[in-house]
Amino acid sequence: MGLRCGIVGLPNVGKSTLFNALTSAKALAANYPFATKDPNVGVITVPDHRLDKLEELVNPQKVIPTTVEIVDIAGLIKGASQGEGLGNQFLANIREVDAIIHVVRCFENDNVVHVDGSVNPVRDKEIIDTELILKDLDTVEKRLEKLRKNSKSGDKEVLRLVETAEQIKAHLEDDKPARTLEFDKEEDLELLDDMLLLTNKPILYVCNVDEDAVHDGNQHTKGFMEAVANEDAGIILISAGIEADIAELESKEERQEFLAEMGLDKPGVHHLITASYKLLDLITYFTAGEKEVRAWTIRRGTKAPQAAGVIHSDFEKGFIRAEVIPYADYVQYGSEANVKAAGKMSVEGKEYVVKDGDVMHFLFNV
Repeated sequence: MGLRCGIVGLPNVGKSTLFNALTSAKALAANYPFATKDPNVGVITVPDHRLDKLEELVNPQKVIPTTVEIVDIAGLIKGASQGEGLGNQFLANIREVDAIIHVVRCFENDNVVHVDGSVNPVRDKEIIDTELILKDLDTVEKRLEKLRKNSKSGDKEVLRLVETAEQIKAHLEDDKPARTLEFDKEEDLELLDDMLLLTNKPILYVCNVDEDAVHDGNQHTKGFMEAVANEDAGIILISAGIEADIAELESKEERQEFLAEMGLDKPGVHHLITASYKLLDLITYFTAGEKEVRAWTIRRGTKAPQAAGVIHSDFEKGFIRAEVIPYADYVQYGSEANVKAAGKMSVEGKEYVVKDGDVMHFLFNV
């Protein structure tokens, strides 16, 4: 499955610098608003030490990691929901992504102009929240208008939908994102999901800090964390400047040496990708053979036929069974043949729920 994350934030908070570090692309990073007008799109590989280990054991002709698509969406400003700046275009770009990576500026630097004149990540977050909520309110009100017209027939299901839509509208009018709304009934969630609201998307907050605050944060990050404590959202600290420096280094050895000097175990972008996976409740399974070792992304809870369908739709249609080796067993015994000899490979049917790290081989017939 393709994973698509959109990087959002006010102008000049470090979005494009972070995007460049993630993708090693060269999006325009400039010290003025609207440096990014059209969304830059980059595909990044997902780092996974398990893939490296399988490569070592299998010695395949090629190795293919799973990927994440990152979209650098231009900076929003006040009034975006009414088309200010390039608002309508920005909001349409956000609608197309699976998750939002919201970058907030948590560093002081007189040489980098802040669009509102001062550093205040809580205020910055609220500006973007307001614009997304206003756009969602517009979406809900249009749906509600149609539902109310249809409810005149007295249909109980339509009347229930009107009540649910009114509940969503009231929640948004209270300046709360849709993702924080809780329903008792599963069918109410279906309407919420069907509306494709911007504020219902999973969100990861990235506090962009200077290198002195990358470990323990600063007064800006502490205040921001308090402000979002009640949200169902991830938060990580990253120095986009450090990540940009790492991305410029040519060799793995140079990057490791630089990280050691910074007191970091791995680049911040690795933490960002891991957090994005967790946010969307994604896991990875592997296929391993002489031709290739490959990682595949699925949602947690996916059953074997649907996991096979990620490789090719025919695999799902003609699914017969799956041969499964837990990653830990593959490493312990060193090869597929040794795993089979030890009786550690299982044969699973259509109801098998794939686990993170499973090494799988699918049998199918179309």
